[in-house]
Amino acid sequence: MEEQTPNRRARLRAETGAEIKTIALKLMAASGPDAITLRAIARDMGMTAGAIYGYYATRDDLITTLIRDVHTSLIDTLEAARDTAPRDDPAGRVLSWARAFREWALAHPEGFRLVYGDPVPGYVAPDGGAAPEAQRRTCSGLTGLVAAAWAQAEPRQPRGDHQWSDFDPHLAALVREQFPGLPPAAVALALRVWGRLHGLVALEVYGHLRHQTREPEKVYREEMLDLLSSLGLIPRG
Repeated sequence: MEEQTPNRRARLRAETGAEIKTIALKLMAASGPDAITLRAIARDMGMTAGAIYGYYATRDDLITTLIRDVHTSLIDTLEAARDTAPRDDPAGRVLSWARAFREWALAHPEGFRLVYGDPVPGYVAPDGGAAPEAQRRTCSGLTGLVAAAWAQAEPRQPRGDHQWSDFDPHLAALVREQFPGLPPAAVALALRVWGRLHGLVALEVYGHLRHQTREPEKVYREEMLDLLSSLGLIPRG
């Protein structure tokens, strides 16, 4: 038998690790998040449970890796889509981000549910969360969209009395570091924008729009155009 080279062994290990994650998401899609177990994955792959433990010491390790990979894939997609619009077109950047968010969620419903939906029963995330870097980039990206529109958006916002103490300290510190001069009211607006970007997509992913409309994409686009109007932005073209 031909001896495997270190490079071949590494490639086979990477392929097996990727297959484990793929099957975990398929199990979740079929039977919910509590279906993700190392034994179930081993059965599906025709491996022993002991062999699976050679890749992930615990189920929590696997879940953490899944969440980190999925969330990183999402934010990579959103940043790339946003940057197809020029920096001097804040409306175009919001629309590009929103369109990419919906398209990614519909293409990866299990990933969407893992990051934004059903908690995995019994899962304990590591200190700092499963995907702190992806979360930071997502917060920064959304806040950046609002920061670029703040001059037009501020006069249209309801009067509020937001303070930095209203928000998570880590979020407040991130915003104050990356967007100096941006007031707490803009952070509140960023959270509201997130809610509007996320809301209809979540309803669609979970099947709640299926019987209400044949054109969920049209409804979502109209919501995004209304969002732009509330920010004082006008789409080009």
